[in-house]
Amino acid sequence: MASERICRILLLSVVIFLLRHAPSVMAGDIVHDDDSTPKKPGCENQFVLVKVQTWVNGVEDAEFVGVGARFGRAIVSKEKNAKHTRLVLSDPRDCCSPPKNKIVGDVIMVDRGNCTFTKKANIAQNANASAILIINNQKELYKMVCEPDETDLNIHIPAVMLPLDAGTRLEKMLTSTSSVSVQLYSPLRPAVDIAEVFLWMMAVLTILCASYWSAWTAREAVIEQDKLLKDASDEISNKEFAGGSGVVNMNVKAAVLFVVFASCFLFMLYKLMSSWFIDVLVVLFCIGGVEGLQTCLVALLSRWFNHAGEPYIKVPFLGAISYLTLAVTPFCITFAVLWAVYRNQSFAWIGQDILGIALIITVLQIVHVPNLKVGTVLLGCAFIYDIFWVFVSKKFFKESVMIVVARGDRSGEDGIPMLLKFPRIFDPWGGYSIIGFGDILLPGMLVAFSLRYDWLANKSLRGGYFLWAMIAYGFGENQLPITSCATVLPKIRLLITYVALNLMDGHGQPALLYIVPFTLGTLMTLGRKRGDLRVLWTNGEPEIPCPHIRLHPQHSGELSPE
Repeated sequence: MASERICRILLLSVVIFLLRHAPSVMAGDIVHDDDSTPKKPGCENQFVLVKVQTWVNGVEDAEFVGVGARFGRAIVSKEKNAKHTRLVLSDPRDCCSPPKNKIVGDVIMVDRGNCTFTKKANIAQNANASAILIINNQKELYKMVCEPDETDLNIHIPAVMLPLDAGTRLEKMLTSTSSVSVQLYSPLRPAVDIAEVFLWMMAVLTILCASYWSAWTAREAVIEQDKLLKDASDEISNKEFAGGSGVVNMNVKAAVLFVVFASCFLFMLYKLMSSWFIDVLVVLFCIGGVEGLQTCLVALLSRWFNHAGEPYIKVPFLGAISYLTLAVTPFCITFAVLWAVYRNQSFAWIGQDILGIALIITVLQIVHVPNLKVGTVLLGCAFIYDIFWVFVSKKFFKESVMIVVARGDRSGEDGIPMLLKFPRIFDPWGGYSIIGFGDILLPGMLVAFSLRYDWLANKSLRGGYFLWAMIAYGFGENQLPITSCATVLPKIRLLITYVALNLMDGHGQPALLYIVPFTLGTLMTLGRKRGDLRVLWTNGEPEIPCPHIRLHPQHSGELSPE
């Protein structure tokens, strides 16, 4: 029973590792590298997201999100300053030649293709259009830039690109109703949303709780071992205790194979992904969420109801199960099923976060990094995995494999469930701030290891490694030089990751790109300074002499129990 449960948790941890990058899609991704097309006079606008509010026959209808072009007039930021303007469909649709239909200050909707963006805008402007909406031929948004050799850039009307699905709906409105009008404006996004603060707190507190639980369990195992040795049960080895407690210690080979297998599986998903893929992930997430929630609740309640966790009942196919587990499991299953049924509702993020946090804490409790060597190999391989599948894969596949899989672009769904999310309450664009499970789980293994070491070595909070590992994960001191890890911590951490996300045009960024080097660097530098690096790197726990075994004075090479 315990081994089957551990296998299920390990399977879920692989899936979490695979899909930890969930790009932040606030209102519509902007995906085009425009470094080769620098700004120049007439083509120097900042790229902004644009709200396109529609009215059908005078009644407010759907709202769409587009992206403003590098050229054309800047779009107003306040809704009250944006005018309601009639929308018309271009004839010809591509607007590469003057429209045949009469346009009197209307907003014209055209299809992408057959000529440059600026040519379409110039033709629309000459036809007396007040703005141009260019419909992309894909679901993604595209940054509209100017060609390097273009000179006809005297464009004074706003140009906005909309995704294909928005264009399809607008065309349906235009062909089925008598009057459609639109309002274009680009509200400013707050510099920092409270959602990012809460998400940061969830990530840090999840690792904090998991680390203390892991350290508490490890210390209880040592105490129990000490009692048995005191009772002359010296035949029981440390290995037996680790196995009996249901803990899996990762080794170097397993860490490398973990990442290799993840890469192969990710590529397979990239090639085969469809709508069924998201459904499979939802089922896996529910299974892992039930396991995690059940484990956490049983551990918590057993502290209050000591006797409820001790009696066991034999259940067919499941083996021996405690009465407490039997009482909690139906609640956990019901909770996960309700989340799966209502996962597209606005409140579903609460259930997703509860299941996700419980799963992460359970994985960190079961899967241990035994020393700094294994932690370095695991996070180092994960770092390379990030770089390759997020950035380098673009060179081979013309798109980021990790982002495509994580976002579920080819599935027709909203994306993967393996992430924590929090609604952007004060953002006029709405959406969610999100972080993938793996960006908490993988560094969390190293942080939990540091606390286990501190407790076994009887180190104080300040004199140990856990406090500095937590600070290294959660905070950063900007503009400060890296001197001593004990006084001035490295300057890029989880907090800087959130800043980077806000500066990257909404692209999904690998958080481990920032977290891994400096979290590992903090522990290594501090360990070397204190003289503990060799023990941290190889043993992973302090050498504690056994008080129940002494050396015979007459035979220096013989040991005997007290």
